[in-house]
Amino acid sequence: MFAAAHCFVAWYSLPSSIYVICLGRCVPRALHCIRLYDFCKGFYIDFKEWFVSEIKLTRLSHGGGCGCKIAPALLQKILGEVKEKLPYANLLVGKETSDDAAVYRLNDQQAVIATTDFFMPIVDDPFDFGRIAATNALSDVYAMGGTPIMALAIVGMPINKLPVETIRSILQGGEAVCKAAGIPLAGGHSIDSTEPIYGLVAIGIVHPDRLKKNSGAQAGDVLILGKGVGVGVLAAALKKGMLSASGYAQMIATTTQLNAVGSALSALDGVHALTDVTGFGLLGHLLEMCRGAGLGAELKFDQVPVLSEALPLVQRGIGPGAIERNLASYGHEVDFAAHLATWQQCLLADAQTSGGLLTAVAPEAVDEVLAVFRGGGFEQSAVIGVMMDGAPRVVVG
Repeated sequence: MFAAAHCFVAWYSLPSSIYVICLGRCVPRALHCIRLYDFCKGFYIDFKEWFVSEIKLTRLSHGGGCGCKIAPALLQKILGEVKEKLPYANLLVGKETSDDAAVYRLNDQQAVIATTDFFMPIVDDPFDFGRIAATNALSDVYAMGGTPIMALAIVGMPINKLPVETIRSILQGGEAVCKAAGIPLAGGHSIDSTEPIYGLVAIGIVHPDRLKKNSGAQAGDVLILGKGVGVGVLAAALKKGMLSASGYAQMIATTTQLNAVGSALSALDGVHALTDVTGFGLLGHLLEMCRGAGLGAELKFDQVPVLSEALPLVQRGIGPGAIERNLASYGHEVDFAAHLATWQQCLLADAQTSGGLLTAVAPEAVDEVLAVFRGGGFEQSAVIGVMMDGAPRVVVG
C-alpha cells in the first residue's frame, strides 16, 4: 500500500496480471513492467523492484538452511539400523558411516566424489540465499579432501508466489559461488513446489590415497574446527526480526566462505579424519566421527570458536528448533560437565549451515594444520578437543 501526495495506490495479485488502483481507476499492467507515470505527476515508483525487495523468503518456508534436516534419530529409523557396506569394490565411501559424500574409484589415480545438498531459505535476500546454499553443497566435496569440478542446480520454487526476478537472483547467487570455486554450474532440474528450495549436486575428484573419511580418527588425535559455531542462532534471530546489521554481515561472511582448505588438508599425512559441521550441530557430527572410528571424544567448551554476534543471542535463549531435536536425538551420548549452562549445551547442538571443517589430526601435525586453515582465511580455527579410547560418546568439559 502506498500513499504519496494526492495519490493512493494499492495492488492486487492475480494469476496473470496486477491491477493498479489509482484515484478510483483500475488499469491492468503486466507484473514485470508496472510504472506509475501517468497517474501521479512528479511521482515515480518502480513497482517491480519494490515487489522483489518486499518478498520475505523465510516466511514462505517452515524451516531454513541445514536446520531443515530430518532429526538424526528419526533419520536413523528411516534408513534402518544396519548400514552394511555395499558389495562394490570400487565404492570407497557409501552410506555405512554417514559420511559427507559418496566416493567411487575410477582408477589408481582418480576417484569421483558425488554429493547433493539443498534446503529452504535461511535468509530473505535471494542472492544471498543462493550463495549460502551453493557454498554449503560444495563443502561436502572439500570435506572428503576433494576438489569440485562441476555442479548441477536443484530448484524447487512456488512459482505462483515468487516473481521471476527473485528466482533468477537465487540462481545467480549459486552461479557466483560456483564461479568463485572455479567450476561450471552446468545444468540442473526444477519443479514447482510449495516452498522455495535450492541447492546443488556437486561432483568432485580426489586421489584415492588422499581421500579423507569421517571414520579415520585415531586415539590421541587432536580435534580442530575451522569456523565458529552459532549460525543457527543468528538465523533464528533474523527470522524473529532481532538480528542486527553486524550480525547479518557476520552470518553471510561465514556461510559463504568456501571450505576450500579441505583440498590442501587432504595432502597432509597427519590428517586422519575430516567432516563438515552442518545441521546436526558440532556434537552430532563429532559423534558420527566417534562412531565411525569406534572411539570417544573429549571437547573443551572454552576452546570452541563462537561467532561473536551469536553469543549474546544464545545466552538470551534464542536459537532454532533444530537444537531441541538434535539434543533429543543424541543427548544420551553426551556427558556435559555440571558447570555448563543450558545455553552452552544448546550452542554445541546448534544447527550450522555451511559450517566449518572438523578434522582429527596427529598431535605433531597440529601446527601445520592450523597454518593451512589460517592461510586460507579461517582466522577462528582452533583446537577444541581430543579423540580417546572408549565407547563412542562425547565428554564436554
